[in-house]
Amino acid sequence: MKTFHCDKCSHQIFFENTLCFNCESTLGYQPSQRSINSFEQAEDGLWRSLNRKDEGKLYKQCSNYVQHNVCNWMLPADDPHELCEACQLTVVIPALTSEKNRVLWSRLETAKRRLLFSLAQLNLTPASKETQPDTGLAFQFLEDGVTDQCVMTGHDNGLITLNIAEADPAERERTREQMHERYRTLLGHFRHESGHYYFDRLVADTPWIDSYRALFGDERQDYGDALKRHYENGPVADWEERFVSSYAASHPWEDWAETWAHYLHMIDTLETAHSCGLSLKPAKADEPELDKITLPTKSGAFEETLSDWFALTYVLNSLNRSIGMPDSYPFKLSTPVLEKLEFVHKVVRDQMGKPSLAAQAAQAPVLAPAPAAPAAPAPVAV
Repeated sequence: MKTFHCDKCSHQIFFENTLCFNCESTLGYQPSQRSINSFEQAEDGLWRSLNRKDEGKLYKQCSNYVQHNVCNWMLPADDPHELCEACQLTVVIPALTSEKNRVLWSRLETAKRRLLFSLAQLNLTPASKETQPDTGLAFQFLEDGVTDQCVMTGHDNGLITLNIAEADPAERERTREQMHERYRTLLGHFRHESGHYYFDRLVADTPWIDSYRALFGDERQDYGDALKRHYENGPVADWEERFVSSYAASHPWEDWAETWAHYLHMIDTLETAHSCGLSLKPAKADEPELDKITLPTKSGAFEETLSDWFALTYVLNSLNRSIGMPDSYPFKLSTPVLEKLEFVHKVVRDQMGKPSLAAQAAQAPVLAPAPAAPAAPAPVAV
């Protein structure tokens, strides 16, 4: 994540902010600029941009920004939609009959927007199912207890389902300990499930598939049987030598999704360090050094990314230990895992030289009539 500054007073602001705490300017994210910008109120509920790139242009706030304060994205004033690009991707939200559900929904949307920002940086902005029903991306946020079946987080043909309980830190930590996981975050769930979507879009039925199978295994093996073995018997004994996580050892699809999520984790953290001007100048020559991080999006040499990453995680873990916290990065990257990460890097770099998936969808014929521009989602219980 890059750093942002208020257009009016130059004070530092953050991706989730709706207000500059220094000058009290209203803030909003503009997807076209990939930036949090400042606005002043205009007529008819519109907002005038204070950003020098489009100063004076009129925008409107996402309906979920206005009505529920769970979003901070903007749309051009003449956009026929009431929901922003991010909120249009959410097709089902939990019933807002309790304040807790509204809070959990807000956390889910915040994590989703971070995912979408990272994907945009990598030229991976997805098409929506409104424009591309067969290949687009959509999200549904469901809660247990509405039906007689538990909500399972997962991906199915471009529809990502998340159990809203994952947005409850106490519940998520309890699950992490039960599953003996080193790491479990809300953003991590979004990154992992997006990996399944992008496998279908970027790897399956493409020239990459043979190289994928050589590294990750044959995804055509029975998925249900593989997961059953994993949960009944645990991961293979040597999983740490070949996989980024124990769950990655369950099936080649999950290996890809876990590796994909890990790659996005690396890219976003390195961009943040780069934007903050972080550097390491050790007193001894044999200690990790970090000087002028090379953004992975600007370099095809994965070795540079790894060198920067190892140095960065050294300082992240050291800082956490200094304040009595667990390691920020509790992972061991074996040679096979590094090879898989490099494969993901190559696939992403190849896509960066092409139109984004959303742009490709805009050029392709629509296979089904597009529905009318959606209004703000009504509370839905499914």
